[in-house]
Amino acid sequence: NDVKELTPGKALIIKRDGRISEKSFVDEKQDRAACSFERIYFSRGTDRDIYLERKKLGELLADKVLESVDHDFENTVFSFIPNTAETSFYGLIKGLEDRLNKVKYKKIKKLEGKDDEKLKRILNLRTRVEKIVVKDAKLRTFIADDNSRGDMVSHVYDVTYGIVRNGIDNLVLVDDSIVRGTTLRDSIIKMVARLKPKKIVIVSSAPQIRFPDCYGIDMSKMKEFVAFRALVDLLKENGKEKLLKKAYKRCKMQDELDKEEIVNYVAELYEEFTPDEISDRIAKLLTPPDLGIEVDIIYQSIEQLHQACPNNNGDWYFSGNYPTPGGNRVINKAFINYMENKDERAY
Repeated sequence: NDVKELTPGKALIIKRDGRISEKSFVDEKQDRAACSFERIYFSRGTDRDIYLERKKLGELLADKVLESVDHDFENTVFSFIPNTAETSFYGLIKGLEDRLNKVKYKKIKKLEGKDDEKLKRILNLRTRVEKIVVKDAKLRTFIADDNSRGDMVSHVYDVTYGIVRNGIDNLVLVDDSIVRGTTLRDSIIKMVARLKPKKIVIVSSAPQIRFPDCYGIDMSKMKEFVAFRALVDLLKENGKEKLLKKAYKRCKMQDELDKEEIVNYVAELYEEFTPDEISDRIAKLLTPPDLGIEVDIIYQSIEQLHQACPNNNGDWYFSGNYPTPGGNRVINKAFINYMENKDERAY
């Protein structure tokens, strides 16, 4: 009960003699903008509030998942990757079971007379929950350096064979977030494709990560975000590549401005396409060539993120709405680096 969070906008001061105090280092803001990505991914899942928020993130994705598998409970297997996504997976299953109960209720009401066999079949209909992807080592590939990540993902995961029926069952896998997509493309999708599912559905409990961070999580290069690569791909395909150059010129004009004057022009590029269009392109980019299996990728919406994590509204990774002016300087620099083909950090 004595453990508490550091008050926003304050620094913890510890003197040599052991005296501890909190002191403000910025003017207090009216709006709380605590980081939501920490709640989704980095924070301890054993905290009650974080546990319930992660469950809610999964539950809110139930309708999108059912739409992707055409509401086929009988021929869909549900699982999760990696271990940190397990709590969101429980939430998704709760949401699916709530919807399945409604289906059962309607079917039972339609029964005429005492057809025990049909009744048994209805009552036996349930979500097929299985442990399909197994993570054998306690490794976090997300925080590995670029050179070693590729080697790590090929050794960390294995799959359970004989549960997914060849060409019949859809396979739904819940992930906590999809940032680079490296692990999915180079390891996970290839491995689960060996099970020969009818369709692979990857579900992210976090929205599309579109913008760099500069407040503690090292994500500073635009080319690393699969959502941004999908955006660029769509712009080129639709003859809108000139918008990239236009945004680059506008960013360069801001390069010497004070941080308070800088505007996030990259956010305007995303407005050219819907989140679903970008998700579809991400699926295309992450599907290995000649896989022969349909891959669908579903992301959380920003609106539902705020619904699940109401006290942590900091969503700059997803929306580009940075809580401090320095954030806009970082996205400005990151985009310029990308357009100039510079492989360096934005801060």
